Formats: sequence, structure tokens, C-alpha cells
Amino acid sequence: MKTTKLTLALLAGAVAFTSCNEDDSIDGNSKRAELYATSNTSGDVTVYDYSDSSSSTTTTLNVTGSSDNEGIVYDRESDQLIIASRTLGSLVVSGDIADQITGVAATLNINKGPSNLSSPRSVAINGDFIVVADNASDQLFVYQRSGTTLTLRNVVNVNIDLWQVQFIGSDLYAVVDQTNNIAVFQNFLNNSTNAAVSPTKQIAIQGIARTHGLVYNSQDDIMILTDIGAATGAGADTDGGLHIISNFTGKFNAVSNGGTLAMANNQVRIAGAATFLGNPVAATYDAGTKTIFVAERANSGGRILAFDSAASGNASPTVNTTLSGASSVYFYRSN
Repeated sequence: MKTTKLTLALLAGAVAFTSCNEDDSIDGNSKRAELYATSNTSGDVTVYDYSDSSSSTTTTLNVTGSSDNEGIVYDRESDQLIIASRTLGSLVVSGDIADQITGVAATLNINKGPSNLSSPRSVAINGDFIVVADNASDQLFVYQRSGTTLTLRNVVNVNIDLWQVQFIGSDLYAVVDQTNNIAVFQNFLNNSTNAAVSPTKQIAIQGIARTHGLVYNSQDDIMILTDIGAATGAGADTDGGLHIISNFTGKFNAVSNGGTLAMANNQVRIAGAATFLGNPVAATYDAGTKTIFVAERANSGGRILAFDSAASGNASPTVNTTLSGASSVYFYRSN
């Protein structure tokens, strides 16, 4: 696969910043900058290694027995990849990842959790608790991890359609599929038994047709949401967009439950023919270079795109490489 190189600013991101879907502390042992991407059409996790300022390399890691993966997190503390396999209907864990980012294809040694997922779309991690959002059942599966062993602790039924989820502290934020809404479940892990739980708060985001991707970074207090527009039909591979919300915490708190965050003076939208955004199904963020990475599912059958977080309107991506079936992304950087 040919990988389009990043702009100089992105490749030279050797400064020490926290950067990924979840909030990480800085790891001073090595210089790493990696984008992990899953696919709905292969069992591969594609790792784009941007740690070398003069070049980039790609490593393909195969998930044994799975041809459709969606939802991925890299946990630096355990050096593990945590992946939701739609083929296996389960969460899988694989360790010793850093040693496998070599540019040479490899097969992951996986430990599989219970096979109880119908249509997993996203993974969120909080310590040794892992939450999987299942789109078919509208359930949040809560697993507890011990080493590479996964135990299902409980299942939370929700009254919203789910897609991407992320912890912000102890609160779980979730995309409300089929809508332009996002929701939050405060102190989510306190729900420790099988039960039905409603969001603590749910708001609409003006200007979005249908959102799928959600990523927040506390260092920059920035929230990025993806808009897939129409899922199918004419124009489905060109009508997507990104919404960038700076100073997110204050803006979200200012909107009442059931209210709408207005577009004017609150959000910046990236959309248009030059963006290659059709069905951007997931996003991740590199705070070190202020870069948004996107898994674009519809355009040319799948792409990995990147945009400067200061961009707006019909902006061209700084990274644009094809990846068949691109379904989810996660960025990790150490100093």
C-alpha cells in the first residue's frame, strides 16, 4: 500500500504532548507516533508509524480469525491493543505491540473475550475497564481486564442508538446514531449491574445530519464530531463533514438537557469536494501536531484522512491514503 506522507509539521512532531482518544500522561522512554486503523473488509490493523521525521512506515498486523474489526484502543501502560471483532462477536486483546511496529507484516497473538457482541462499533477504556458500544443491541458491554484475560462485568441497556464512545474522566460520552445528538453518562462505571440506564444529558449539534465519530482531548479542550450525511445513495461519498468545537467543556455545559449547540460562534465545519469526506465513521486526535485523523468509509471504499484542527470549509486533507474498509482509528504519541 502506498501511504501519503504527512506534512512536515506532522512528521516533525517530536515535541512531548499527550495525544490520542483517551487522556494519557507523557511516556518519556521513546519517541513514538502511531496511527492505528481497523477495517471492515480485512482482518488487518494497519499501523502508520510517523516517529521518524524523515519518513513514514506502515505495518500490517493481522487479527487471527477476524475479517471485520471496528473499535480500537492502544494502551501504552500494558503495551496492548484492544480491538472489537465484528467477525468473532467479541473483544480481543493483544500484547507486546511496540516490538511489532517494524514495517514487516505480522499476526497478532490474541486473547479473546466472551462472544456476546452483535455489532460492535467502538471501544473506550478506563483503567482495567473496557466498554464496547454495540450498535445492533443498543447496549454498552463492560469488561474487566486482568492481564490479557477479559471478563464481562455487566451489560447496560440504553435508549439511544450507539456509535463511537469515549471516556472523559469518569463520564462516558456517546454518539447518538441516526441523529445529530451526543449524550453523556456521568460516572458511568458506577453502573455495575445489568440494568437499563438513560443518559444524564443529551444535546443536538446544529449543522450535523447524522453523526458517527466523536473524539475529545482535554489538553486542548477540543471535541471533534464527524457527520456522515446520507449513509447510502447518490452523494453519500461526498456529503460528509467534520465539526470542531473548541472550548468544548464550557459550551457543552451551557446547553441544557435536550437543547441544541448552535453553529454560529461555537463550531467550525470542514466539508466539501476537496475534503474527500463522505462517510467519516470515526476520528482521533494528535494534540502534538493539532491534527485530526479520520476513518472515511465511503470515498473510494475507504480512506485515512487528516486535517489541521485550524482548518475550515472546503479544506484539502494533509493526509489522504486509501485503506479498504477503513472503520476506526486511534492515535498514540509519546515523546
